[in-house]
Amino acid sequence: MRFWIVTIMLALSATMYADETDTVKVKGWGASVSATPGRISTMDKEIKELVQRNGTFTLGGQIRHVSLPSQRDPYAQDFGYPTFAFGVNYNFYNRVRLHRGEETFQGMGQPVGYQTKLGNSLAAYASFERALLRNEHWEADYAINIGLGFSDRKYDRVNQVDNLMISSNVLIFFGATLSMTYRFAKDWGLRAGIDFSHLSTGTLKRPNKGSNVMGPTLGIVYYPYYDELLKKELYKTNHEFEKTKYWNLTASAGLCTLYEDWMQTQYKTPIDDPDYRINDFKRYAVYSFSADYMSRYARRWASGGGIDIYYLSYMDRVKDLDKINDRKSHHSPLSVGVSAKHEVYYHNLSLSMSLGLYVFRQTGKKAKEVEQPFYETVGLRYHFPKLNGIAVGAYVRAHALKADHTGISLSCPIQIHNK
Repeated sequence: MRFWIVTIMLALSATMYADETDTVKVKGWGASVSATPGRISTMDKEIKELVQRNGTFTLGGQIRHVSLPSQRDPYAQDFGYPTFAFGVNYNFYNRVRLHRGEETFQGMGQPVGYQTKLGNSLAAYASFERALLRNEHWEADYAINIGLGFSDRKYDRVNQVDNLMISSNVLIFFGATLSMTYRFAKDWGLRAGIDFSHLSTGTLKRPNKGSNVMGPTLGIVYYPYYDELLKKELYKTNHEFEKTKYWNLTASAGLCTLYEDWMQTQYKTPIDDPDYRINDFKRYAVYSFSADYMSRYARRWASGGGIDIYYLSYMDRVKDLDKINDRKSHHSPLSVGVSAKHEVYYHNLSLSMSLGLYVFRQTGKKAKEVEQPFYETVGLRYHFPKLNGIAVGAYVRAHALKADHTGISLSCPIQIHNK
């Protein structure tokens, strides 16, 4: 592995310089490698009961790029010249052991006589990293990572029956890092921090506890462009920005599997039934429409709020399960909520976030175990300038950080005021 790290570093060094009249010109490319010992989070009560042996280890690498001050990018200037990276992590999770004892079961579920081994996984992601402090020797920053994961083990009712975390080989990956880098040489830095990573299916399959791992991280950063970042004031310009207010209309369609289906097969189905502990469930559609009044008061930010209307195609199924289990409750395929919205822009890409409160929602009695009166949505969007800012995106909606459904969206901004 050392051979490949050295080879990559040398190759990057060769491409990052161009000789022009005996002057070295930095292109803004770099790289990093890291190692992270960690532990599976056991804040969830059920996960705490499951984990019998803990301890993970992750090796990671990144190709990094910065728009330098000399390139006079207004977005880069507004964000303090952030780093964009493509990264790959290999996660050694196979030391983790999971087992549910008899005391943790309800109803008809039965424990097994072996411990389940959590599988290793690979994550490929894009990263946005922003400096909070930058001087000659120190740099403090945070990073947000979004991508896909691939696990070599997943839930099955024969050999992985207690793996309530991972139910698919293909997963959604999210990560966040807070770190400090010490520049020990002209082009090199030693980085240390705290790293969090999450892998799950976004409720496209069950079970969907997900693996949440946190731990200290240590790495080496190669950034031959660092000296120019320190000279940013030499290139600073006043980029004009026109503030706008607009309506943002969004239509979305998502998919989910039902918590009620999962609980039925785990605890309400006898062991000799073919459906005992299955995890091949039907996916149901969730449709939504949002109308938001937004103010883009800075090039990088817009904030506002509006109304969200949801149509849940699975309510007949929930109603049937509640009837089978003699659970008396109210059911409606429509849900309505009000929410605050915030969107962060970098050129044609944006990160959309919202926090909402239901004013009407009737989804059955069992849903109250995982749902809350409030909900959160996080998504990525790409805006088409030639189509007046119409955007397509992907998102995850959650209740108290537990995924409800995953979907795609189409947004149409309608400008109503300039200031």
